[in-house]
Amino acid sequence: MADTDRERWDERYAEGLHNEGEPPGWLDEFADELPKDGRALDVAAGTGRAALWLARAGLHVTAVDVSPVGLEHLADAARLEGLRVETVAMDLERAPLPPGRWDVISCFAYLQRDLFPAMRELLAPGGLLVSEISTVRNLERHERPPVRFLLEENELLTLVAP
Repeated sequence: MADTDRERWDERYAEGLHNEGEPPGWLDEFADELPKDGRALDVAAGTGRAALWLARAGLHVTAVDVSPVGLEHLADAARLEGLRVETVAMDLERAPLPPGRWDVISCFAYLQRDLFPAMRELLAPGGLLVSEISTVRNLERHERPPVRFLLEENELLTLVAP
């Protein structure tokens, strides 16, 4: 990701133009599937809606994002709630994902196709990958995001296949 992208996200977060709000409601349906403790990695965390949800579930979360400003919002929110969240500012197009075995990896609204095999490899045995990324069918209702940020139907299954 170019430095201009980081600057653009920093500006949006600083001005409050990209308030992610609550995580998707469907996550609550899977809360019982999560480990009660362990390590979680939130990829492209932004201001941390998924990271905070995972931390509230009892996981120690590492949140990575290109925007230090977004991560600062996340760190402040985690501190206020007394949650275990570590933030790491990094450009995922230039640096590999943090190493380790993760019990849960989440990735919401961020499509970098070459990351998904790496995420699969970083999962601990029995680990969960939780993701929500729009498909090209989104263009039937909305003109954004552009097609390069959208999955083909069932493409995610192919991206994470061994």
